[in-house]
Amino acid sequence: MLRFITRRLGYGILVLFGVVTVVFILFNILPGDPARMMLGQRADIASVEAVRKDLGLDKPLATQYLNFLNDLSPLSVHSLDQDSYWYLRDSKYEPYTKLFKISAKGVVVFKKPYLRRSYQSKREVSEILSEAFPKTILLATVAILFAIIIGVFIGIFLAIKKNKVVDKIALVFSVLGMSLPSFYAAILNAWIFAFILAEYTGLNMIGSLYSLDNYGRGEYLDLKNLILPALTLGIRPLAIVVELTRTSLLDVLSQDYIRTAKAKGLSNSKVIRRHALKNALNPVITAVSGWFASLMAGAVFVEFVFDWKGVGVVIVEALEMYDFPVIMGAVLVIGVILVFINIFVDILYGMLDPRVRIT
Repeated sequence: MLRFITRRLGYGILVLFGVVTVVFILFNILPGDPARMMLGQRADIASVEAVRKDLGLDKPLATQYLNFLNDLSPLSVHSLDQDSYWYLRDSKYEPYTKLFKISAKGVVVFKKPYLRRSYQSKREVSEILSEAFPKTILLATVAILFAIIIGVFIGIFLAIKKNKVVDKIALVFSVLGMSLPSFYAAILNAWIFAFILAEYTGLNMIGSLYSLDNYGRGEYLDLKNLILPALTLGIRPLAIVVELTRTSLLDVLSQDYIRTAKAKGLSNSKVIRRHALKNALNPVITAVSGWFASLMAGAVFVEFVFDWKGVGVVIVEALEMYDFPVIMGAVLVIGVILVFINIFVDILYGMLDPRVRIT
């Protein structure tokens, strides 16, 4: 098992390295001068060149790439020469811990990954994302829990009612749910539940986790604003969980050991609960892992429609202003989350099915 976990962690590190490389290349071949974006189009040449030097944009692309890796790596090189951008500078990376020297002016330090600063607000990207990501994670978690809990129960029910009228009707809705784009579902749900039926639902078309009090008492927690975005975001994974649970459970129920369990006199509920469901949930767990990270990416559209102040709104605003460090940081964090979720699910899958460990 330890070898299996080590191999998965190694694959994850290679994937992360590939993600970092692709993100750097994509955002460094796009048109536009970050220095001009920060200073404005009327800035003089001397000011632009000073900002380009401070950002390290005056260096060759290969050097910029190594700077980027040095920024992101927890183990980084610090230079005692504060005029050198190649190495870590005190003002950028505090706090850090010095580990050992590698030269007269160089030392290896341990620090948190540095995602650089926003071109527009001048704030650290990590600070911006730390405010937005908890709301997106909450939204994605509620959506996936909704999809898992409701989807598994519906899938089990449909497997029991195979080829009945309710099974065929539910499969039609399942296909519709899988094919419905998130942005269209968001607009449709907002229109139906927060406009036409607003008198009965009490829901708002837009709103975030915190709302402003009308009586001037500041912000307050408004969880009802979570209902429509989570419902919208959970529609597609719900449809997939229903279909996977139904198909997988029907396949397991046709196995010989299930027939043996029934021949021993066990009831259908006990057979499903004790024997069939555990094996039937393996593909569901695999699908859920990918969908959780996909939900964080798909939340961009849903958050924008409902004005949910998560990472989706941050990405849209950064795209409008060509704020590349914010976009790069958001993409990298989503990529890291995706990789670690996949590693966790691979380990969980290996614990449920020992055959996976030998592949």
